[in-house]
Amino acid sequence: MWQTIKNAFSDKSIRSKMFATFGLLLAFRIGCWIPLPGIVPDFYANQFGGTGDNNTIFQLLSMMSGGSMQYLTFFALGILPFINSFIIMQLLTLIIPPLERLSKQGDEGREKITMITRYVAIVLALVQAIGIVVAHKEYIDPMFGEKDGWLTAIMLIALLIAGSTIVMWLGERITQLGIGNGTSLIIFSGILSSFGLSLVNTIPQIQADANKLWNLFGYILVVLFLFAFIVFVDGGERKIKVNYAKQVKGNKMYGGQSTFIPIKVNSSGVMPIIFASSFMTIPMMIFQFVGQDSQAYINYMTFCYPGNGTSQWQWVGWLFYYLVMLVLIIFFAYFYAQIQFNPQDVARNLQQYGGSIQGIRSGKPTSEYLQKINNRIVLFGALFLGFIAIVPAALFQLIGAGLNLNNAISSTGMLIAVSVALEFNKQLEGQLMMKHYKGFLR
Repeated sequence: MWQTIKNAFSDKSIRSKMFATFGLLLAFRIGCWIPLPGIVPDFYANQFGGTGDNNTIFQLLSMMSGGSMQYLTFFALGILPFINSFIIMQLLTLIIPPLERLSKQGDEGREKITMITRYVAIVLALVQAIGIVVAHKEYIDPMFGEKDGWLTAIMLIALLIAGSTIVMWLGERITQLGIGNGTSLIIFSGILSSFGLSLVNTIPQIQADANKLWNLFGYILVVLFLFAFIVFVDGGERKIKVNYAKQVKGNKMYGGQSTFIPIKVNSSGVMPIIFASSFMTIPMMIFQFVGQDSQAYINYMTFCYPGNGTSQWQWVGWLFYYLVMLVLIIFFAYFYAQIQFNPQDVARNLQQYGGSIQGIRSGKPTSEYLQKINNRIVLFGALFLGFIAIVPAALFQLIGAGLNLNNAISSTGMLIAVSVALEFNKQLEGQLMMKHYKGFLR
């Protein structure tokens, strides 16, 4: 990977694209530190970003926004409204015929869907901004207690929406002018910056107590091991060998070759965890609007949420929460796999071009065989995602709690970081390969 980056900087055009990517990411990071008017970032971070229950909902949001959510800065909403909008549009495209027809109309149809996605993202940003300002008004500014406090609320909501829109624009410009997917790179930079800031904040604690240095070493070792494990599984795939029959057309012979169908172990990536996490936060977000003094909220936090109950019922919350989380991850892994891989279409294409799997008849037997193989691989990938979503959280809670590192990076953040880094490397290799081909054709 480092050699690929070195070779990329040696080419002028690719170097320009990389500088454009880094420049736009720098603009995003600068916006993450611009405070909103009327906000005292340190006070808000101490109240909202502490160890209270309120922080649980927005841990992922704050991490993916590079800590801007924790301090409620200009880019506090980040790119997440656009991501949620993109996910919603993907699902709606499968069930709404007009959207499905648009998706099959080439570049023009995709551009219309992208425009609708932007509008939906702005609506979602409006909803999230209202929720944040209303739910945490006591942490923001004393002006809310004045008679014109609603004007302050409207101003903050408008600025949060504007910041989210600018971040969405930066992501599109990175995709257009730079290298890689802009949305993914913005999330990647936010995750790395949050992790780096958390490590920097441990320095005063280690200076006060040198024994905590061992906690830091143990934490970093666990993170490195999990990164290596994610990279190992991410590259795993099942190769199904396909043989093509020889065909004589005129004076030429075609076919007679062998290839394979690659089925990745974790073809759905991090999406099942994101979907499952979104569903698991719905009850908490409802309680944030309804009120935290209700008996329903108290019962939920006692019996259904990990780490917040009494000593007698705390294990019940852990077991219930993570069991439901695992079931949702498996469900969404199979759901996403059905979208990405259609055994009937693959079997039909193989039969059309004279391909066959050794020992399997063409047509329906081939599709049934591919479906069976895909189901087994998806189950393994779903269990892997469940392991990554649950086990690291317990390890980080155990090892990093002494240094307040238990929320420095999540399993979802690690999966996203690895996926984006590998994809960025592939993009650079593709750009370099195109340059070599152009030089060869000359």
